[in-house]
Amino acid sequence: MAAKPNEYGSEQIEVLKGLEAVRKRPGMYIGNTAERGLHQLVYEAVDNAVDEALAGFAQNITVTLYKDGSCSVEDDGRGIPIDIHADEKMPAVEVVMTMLHAGGKFGKGGYKVAGGLHGVGISVVNALSEEMITRVKREGKTWEMRFKRGITTQKLKKLGPAEGTGTYQWFKPDTEMFEVTEFHWDVLAKRLRELAFLNREVAITLRDERPEQLRERTFKFDGGIVSFVQWLNEKKDPLHPIISTHHERDGVDVEVAMQWTDTYTELIYSYANNINTIEGGMHLTGFRTALSNAVNSYAKKRGALKESDSSLSTDDVMEGLTAVVSVKLQDPQFEGQTKTKLGNAKVRNIVYALVNERLDFFFEENPKLARIILDKCMQAQRARDAAKKARDLSRRKNALEGSGLPGKLVDCKNTNPAESELFLVEGDSAGGTAKGGRDPNSQAILPLRGKILNVEKARLDKVLSNEEIRTMITALGTGFGDEFDLGKLRYHKIIIMTDADVDGSHIRTLLLTFFYRQMKRLVEDGYVYIAQPPLFGVRKGKGKTHYAYSDADLKSIVGEDGKDFTIQQYKGLGEMDAEQLAVTTMEVGNRRLKQITVEDAVEAEQIFTDLMGDKVEPRKLYIFEFAKNAKNLDL
Repeated sequence: MAAKPNEYGSEQIEVLKGLEAVRKRPGMYIGNTAERGLHQLVYEAVDNAVDEALAGFAQNITVTLYKDGSCSVEDDGRGIPIDIHADEKMPAVEVVMTMLHAGGKFGKGGYKVAGGLHGVGISVVNALSEEMITRVKREGKTWEMRFKRGITTQKLKKLGPAEGTGTYQWFKPDTEMFEVTEFHWDVLAKRLRELAFLNREVAITLRDERPEQLRERTFKFDGGIVSFVQWLNEKKDPLHPIISTHHERDGVDVEVAMQWTDTYTELIYSYANNINTIEGGMHLTGFRTALSNAVNSYAKKRGALKESDSSLSTDDVMEGLTAVVSVKLQDPQFEGQTKTKLGNAKVRNIVYALVNERLDFFFEENPKLARIILDKCMQAQRARDAAKKARDLSRRKNALEGSGLPGKLVDCKNTNPAESELFLVEGDSAGGTAKGGRDPNSQAILPLRGKILNVEKARLDKVLSNEEIRTMITALGTGFGDEFDLGKLRYHKIIIMTDADVDGSHIRTLLLTFFYRQMKRLVEDGYVYIAQPPLFGVRKGKGKTHYAYSDADLKSIVGEDGKDFTIQQYKGLGEMDAEQLAVTTMEVGNRRLKQITVEDAVEAEQIFTDLMGDKVEPRKLYIFEFAKNAKNLDL
């Protein structure tokens, strides 16, 4: 966006008071006091720098990690104002740093568009830091203030002359506030890369100065979100060049890039003022409606769909599509449970009009590519129809069977989902052992025969024709696809329990792929777990058997030589009897469960595409990179 000549002084700083509550309830302001909250401190400082770039005044941002656990964020923007604030009678920079909700983003002309407004502000970073230093280059001089836990320890003072302008924020997270204080390169790199994709005008550098981790990476993408889509699809086979549009209309800056691939799942990321709107909103609604309308209009115009035929559904049109939708606007209204759903109604029509116009033009100018896209969508429609028939057939079959539950499901007595668990067990033999070791009141067992279908490479109709998948869907009770209803889930813990060998790992990966692709809410809301059975049973003489879950566990039990111990290695669940399986893997209090979470959706998408997609090369590279970490392979 072009720079605006408007002034940025103390009169643009508006105050909403109160900072003490931050240290009392930090989770309210940064999410939590674990890794998520720790990294949020960096994002708050970076968001301020990005807002300067959005306003047209900054081009470079540098994030540096230091060996003492501190971090700095520096930009070459205008610098926080240093003149005296009329109401607060102190320098504006001190107001910004020590008062909650103080800044230039509340409608007084400091910023036209701001992403940082959605956050909690640099004052929260100050409140939760042992020490903080703010340096401002402005009016030809360098100015500095120092703070401890949000309290000013050094008033604004002049350090000397300065070239250029900008803001430097250094802070050390408070160990009294945070459970962890180590910044992770990968976590920060993901967010900074995303911000660089969304803001093509800015270069963001991440520098690590910690010993043994020395590295530096600059993220700058002149292609913006077109580069983002290209990066997302680099391990897929696209059907056409990326289609993009970027316009400002009625005060809303809209940027969209999209590309269909030969895969079967949609991958759509939407943003408002750089904030990932994971719950969607008006901009995403406008995009989806425009896509459906443009493809259906073209299909009817070319005679592929007759007026009497049913139209292609939005799901048909979205199959295999990768897209990024980014809007920037004044006064965004965020709704939804996590405040990440854009509610500004006018945005829907603006996005709809721009995307519809762009697609109409692309289809007319590129008839061969338009036909390829249309064929893809119509194949999806045929598969959806076949899947509906398979679903209806499954429903009729269940109704005839009475209970509607699969015959091989060994159900629990408890009908309260919150107190019920479902173990997905590899094979009938292990299923029998698990049945003998379970608590029949709260634990259900569903044995699965062999390896289920890889849903990454299959359409919905083929997925539903797989007996093991149909059995799981029926047992869970949630329905499937657009009929999925989380409220009907029969078990609040879905526990994958497979052998500790290569086949067991493969089955586990196939099941996780199924849940992530076809029942994503189960993973996102934390209902899916992996059981961790022991690798070794260790006994000394006729004494009690101890269990080791890793090589380190084994070593701690037997010591360096271990001569007097009998060690049994468990390669499969079937090698344990029912009592052993219960004690080690199924009993609450003794067992070890790993909850599956989706911390970073983009990263999860990439991994599932690498491991389970059609292309072999990404899988090879993944194996080469991580083979050295693989242990206990049953070859």
